[in-house]
Amino acid sequence: MSDRVTPAMHALPDGEAELALVVRLPWEDVARLGQEAGRLAAQMQRPVTLDEAVSHRLRSARVAAHARPGTTEAAAASGASVASLPRVTGTA
Repeated sequence: MSDRVTPAMHALPDGEAELALVVRLPWEDVARLGQEAGRLAAQMQRPVTLDEAVSHRLRSARVAAHARPGTTEAAAASGASVASLPRVTGTA
């Protein structure tokens, strides 16, 4: 077979890693991600993709977890998901 398989993860030059995956989400969660992307785009003064919004959200959660020990474990145990994203009602 000549099909190329894209590696699930690869290293980036800036020392981070990129992971490719497929996630099935309800439309409500996609809408919340869109709101998060809109908020981030207004803050950064440039267009932001849903991928970038998710990455930013994950990084923010990781930083917040370091500030408040036990947050990551509690979120994992409770099954927290994208639905736990805060609702954005307007632009900043």
